[in-house]
Amino acid sequence: QVGAFAWENCGDKKDPVVLQSLSVAPDPISIPGSLRVSAAASSSKTMASPLKAVLVVEKALGDLWIQLPCIDQMGSCTYNDVCTILDDLIPPGTTCPEPLLTYGIPCHCPFKAGSYSLPASDFDLPDVELPAWMTNGNYRVRAAVSNGGEELGCVKLAFSLQSQ
Repeated sequence: QVGAFAWENCGDKKDPVVLQSLSVAPDPISIPGSLRVSAAASSSKTMASPLKAVLVVEKALGDLWIQLPCIDQMGSCTYNDVCTILDDLIPPGTTCPEPLLTYGIPCHCPFKAGSYSLPASDFDLPDVELPAWMTNGNYRVRAAVSNGGEELGCVKLAFSLQSQ
C-alpha cells in the first residue's frame, strides 16, 4: 500500500541502539490532529553528549523521491548536538513532559543503557504553519545518531501527511 506507515532499523547489526517496535495512527498522519504513538527501543550503551543526528528527508513527487533541504532547522538537517537542543526545549532541572514522565523515559542526556517503552500515547499535532513543501504527501526519513564518529543507531521511516 502506497503511503502506508513503515519503519526499519538501518544500522549495523552491532549498533547499540535498536528500535524494537513503533506504531503510529492515524495513517495518513493528520495535521492538525491527534497522533497516537507506541514505541519500544533498547540501548546497550549510554548515549552522552555530543549526540549528533543526521536526518535525510525525502518527499515523493510522482515516482521520484526528492531530498528536501534543511530550512529553519526542518528537513534534511544535521544536528551536531541533540543534547543541547533538548536542554533548550526542556530546561534541565524541570520534569520531563508527559507522557515521558509517567513511563520513565528520559528527556535529557545522558540516556542510560536499557530498554525504553512508550505504550500507546496521544500527542496533539497543532495547526502549525508548515512550509509549503511539508504539506500533503508521502515522505521517507532516515535518521542516524552518532557520537564521536561512532554510529549508535539508525532508523528509516515512511509515512504520509495529510494537512487540513
